[in-house]
Amino acid sequence: MTIRVMHVGLGPIGIGVLKQVVERPGFEVAAAVDIDPEIVGRDVGEILGFDDKVGIEVQRELEGALADHEADVVALCTGSTLPSIHSQLESIFRAGLPVVSTTEELSFPHFSNEALAGEIDKLARNAGVAVVGTGVNPGFAMDTLPIVLSAACERVDSVTVDRIQDASVRRIPFQKKIGAGLDPEDFRQKADRLEIRHVGLTESVAMIAAAFGWKLDRITDVIEPKIAEEPVASSYLSVEPGQVAGLIQDGVGYRDGEPVIRLHMEAYLGAPQTYDAVSIEGSPSMYTKVEAGIPGDIATAAVAVNTLPRALVAPPGLHTMRDLPIPSWWAGA
Repeated sequence: MTIRVMHVGLGPIGIGVLKQVVERPGFEVAAAVDIDPEIVGRDVGEILGFDDKVGIEVQRELEGALADHEADVVALCTGSTLPSIHSQLESIFRAGLPVVSTTEELSFPHFSNEALAGEIDKLARNAGVAVVGTGVNPGFAMDTLPIVLSAACERVDSVTVDRIQDASVRRIPFQKKIGAGLDPEDFRQKADRLEIRHVGLTESVAMIAAAFGWKLDRITDVIEPKIAEEPVASSYLSVEPGQVAGLIQDGVGYRDGEPVIRLHMEAYLGAPQTYDAVSIEGSPSMYTKVEAGIPGDIATAAVAVNTLPRALVAPPGLHTMRDLPIPSWWAGA
C-alpha cells in the first residue's frame, strides 16, 4: 500500500511533512502547492536539498492541482486558524479528498468555533471524506498523551501538563511567534492583538475535558513575557537583558469553579532544560516526564504523517485525535 499525498503549504512544517513523505516507506508525493514565488516551479527534491529530483514541481494554484491530481489524501499546512483555511478545505472537499491539517484551531474546534466546526463537519460528510487537525501541540503532547495515560485510572480529579522548551533550537517562525527579541511593551501589544501566542491551549483543554466527559465552566488562556536576565541568542536572533526571550502561557479549564485542567507552557531562548511532563491526580495518581522533551518540529510533522493512514479509513466528517484509533508510527505495510 502506497499513500499518495498532496502537500498544500510548504513553510517549515509543510517542508517537514514533505521530507518525511519522500523518505518514509509507504508514502509518495502526488503534488505540492505553495504561493511562495521563490519555490513555485521548482522540484520538491531541490527544495529539500536532495541531489536527485523527485519529479514533482511546486504549483501555485490549489484549484489547478486538485483538477489534475492522483492523490489519496491532502496534508494541509497553511495556517493556524479556521477562517484562514476554510476556503481551502472547501476546494479540497469538492475534489473528494480527505485532509490531515496542522491547523491548530482545527485540532478541537468545537469549544471556540462551534458554528464553523459544524459547517466543516457538514461539508466533509457531504463530500464523503474525513478531516482531522493534529500535530505535536495541539494534537499530542498536551492532549492526546494525557488522555491515553488516563486510561489506567479509575478516577481522575485533575490533570496538569507542563511543556518547557529551549526555543533557541526551534525554527525562526516559532521564535517570532513567541516574541523573542521584542521589548516587553511591544510584546504585550502584540499579545493583545493575538499576534504573539501559542495557538492551541484552549483546544487541548477542551479536548481533554470532552474525553473525560467533563463540562467546563470556562477556559482561560493567559500569556506573559519571559524577560531575559542575561544575553541569550539563537542562530537567528539575539536577545539582550530586559528584552523578551519568549513566553509563558497557561491554559486552565474550570469545573464547578475549580481548576481541573492546567496546561503550562514555557518557550523561550535559553531555558535551562527542555521536558514534557504529565501529572494526573486521581486513583491511581500518575506522573510521567519525557526528559529532553518531545521535539516540536520533527514531532509535528511525524504526528501529521502518521495520521494520514487514519484519515483514509475514518468515517466522513470532522474528527479529532480523541476520535481516531490510538496514533502510532506507521511503517507503510
